[in-house]
Amino acid sequence: MNAHAIFPPLEIPETLAAGPGPGNTDPRVLQRFANSGLADHMQADVLRGMIECKQMLRQLWGTSNTYTFGVGGTGFSGLDCMLSAILPGDSVVVFVNGTFSGIDALTIRMKAATRAELAANPMDPASASVTVVNVPHGQSVQGGTVAAALAEHRPKWAFMAHWETGSGRINDIKGFSDACEEHGVMGLVDAVSSLGIEDFSIDDYPGVAGWASCPQKGVLCLPLTYAPVSFSTRYIDTLRATGCHTYVHHPLLEARHWGIIEGQDVAAGSYHRTHSGYAVAAFHEALRLTLQHTLAQRARDYVFHEKALRDAVSAMGCQVTSDMTSLVVLNLPGALSGREKELVQACRARGFGIWPTLSEPVQIRIGILNQLSQAAITDIVLLFAAAMNEMGAEVGLTAVRAQLDQHYKVAIAAQ
Repeated sequence: MNAHAIFPPLEIPETLAAGPGPGNTDPRVLQRFANSGLADHMQADVLRGMIECKQMLRQLWGTSNTYTFGVGGTGFSGLDCMLSAILPGDSVVVFVNGTFSGIDALTIRMKAATRAELAANPMDPASASVTVVNVPHGQSVQGGTVAAALAEHRPKWAFMAHWETGSGRINDIKGFSDACEEHGVMGLVDAVSSLGIEDFSIDDYPGVAGWASCPQKGVLCLPLTYAPVSFSTRYIDTLRATGCHTYVHHPLLEARHWGIIEGQDVAAGSYHRTHSGYAVAAFHEALRLTLQHTLAQRARDYVFHEKALRDAVSAMGCQVTSDMTSLVVLNLPGALSGREKELVQACRARGFGIWPTLSEPVQIRIGILNQLSQAAITDIVLLFAAAMNEMGAEVGLTAVRAQLDQHYKVAIAAQ
């Protein structure tokens, strides 16, 4: 290869993002991103946008937490910020029921590991202070499981994913919060896949001290904008007392960049890290879209359209094992069992972006992020049915379309 070659422009075609995330960014968000003027990060409209984003995030989370803001980056950035409060030797109980809560558990073991434990296995430390409770794939974490583990181990922190996209399961957030409150434990929650999709308010769960989400799923912004986080007074007081081993993702320092200092919103114009006016404008519009739709209506829309997808793939002979409303996780019919990755690759080669599960057992994941219309769901269903037929299934496309039409016809008649 010529080291001095000038490559042609990178052309990335439009695809249908029909997986667990990221979702298709709304054109209004892309327009705000592209049409923003080149501005200094201290320009008045950039600062105003940051203040308004902070206020809209509090509405979206359903909280009075002052320490509610966005961490620059992806969902992993927000999670890393939240989990940075965990120090070496801290006792933690972690509940895992899928790929991503498993990655969170690894992060926690790395943060809680002593120097000796980290040196013994830097990439996968066996942290004695961390207890991992594994719940079988395809099952949800229940409040009773949480309560029993916290009663036995009496940790400082407990962690759970609210919605686990690795297996498509919703975990018992009320049971988790209640158990944390009963045992005096500070709960930490991965809300990467639930914020902006389920209608909930975090102030209803006082046992949870920290929440972290992402920009590109329920919020439907560009992946590299801001990961929403929110921290209770107890979390912040603990952090003030102990500190943490980070600078970039330090919750208190990150909050300062959003004008949150000593528990108060300070006046506009305080210096901040060089946040991009483009990113601020895009994130601002994404939050506006969510609040205009209303969280209650958006949650109802996800329930309605997920049922259309669930019923359609079930009629094709697939077995749905998930209970999320933005994602269907399924087993293929027996004749196609074992060919899940082959089918996914065939779909992706045609610009139809579905996903396999990333751990065993291998299943197929089809998501509907920002696909809340009859036309969008019909496209997803027919593309999936066609891919199955190319592999030897005998799905009747006419019957599938008729079933979808009936689902939406009934809904229209009921309005």
